[in-house]
Amino acid sequence: MKARDIMTTDVVTVGPETPVREVAVQLFERRISAVPVVDAERRVLGIVSEGDLMRRAETGTERRPSWWLELFGDWELLAQDYLKSHGRTAADVMTRHVVSVTDDAEAGHIVDLLESRGIKRVPVVREGRLVGIVSRADLLRGLVAGSAGAPGKPAGDHKIHEALMSRIRSEPWANLLFLNVLVRDGAVELWGIAKSEEQREALRVLAENVPGVGTVRNSVRVMPRHFVDS
Repeated sequence: MKARDIMTTDVVTVGPETPVREVAVQLFERRISAVPVVDAERRVLGIVSEGDLMRRAETGTERRPSWWLELFGDWELLAQDYLKSHGRTAADVMTRHVVSVTDDAEAGHIVDLLESRGIKRVPVVREGRLVGIVSRADLLRGLVAGSAGAPGKPAGDHKIHEALMSRIRSEPWANLLFLNVLVRDGAVELWGIAKSEEQREALRVLAENVPGVGTVRNSVRVMPRHFVDS
């Protein structure tokens, strides 16, 4: 699944000269948590999120550094704080270092970005221009759509067994000490010895996700911890 398959294409945007109050109105009325800032060519210049507008002079929530921080603090950071709390346009308050992806980016790569950067959405660009945005909600929607469109049953138990064993061999965590797999009328039975309960349950989930599998009987046993650690 790629960015183009799950992204929101009707993206609310603002220009760099858009007043801060108008940006806040857009976030509030559209019920969105951030808005990209774009130029006339729809190139992404930055992004304004709710977090960028939390500490504002209008609401009396701006940071007020103590005297010792003013005396010995980082003047660049103090100036940035002042710009965020008193800036009048989107360009003044926006986050400039924006992480973006192309429309052919894999969903897994997007998830990695959201997790590693601690962000909630990522703009999607094509040839440098904004074409969409992927948020956590879009990823959930993709999960629902993907589940609804799961592939059909392979032709027969032999094909199911082949697909299951292929997936087991492709997973580095699935190196059980012993494993036996039986498929009968789409029902899978698993026997073996796992190193942990997590490995045992992950094997069950792997089997459940093979197309055509109906039920999974997991008879894999977990090796006692003192044997694993020895």
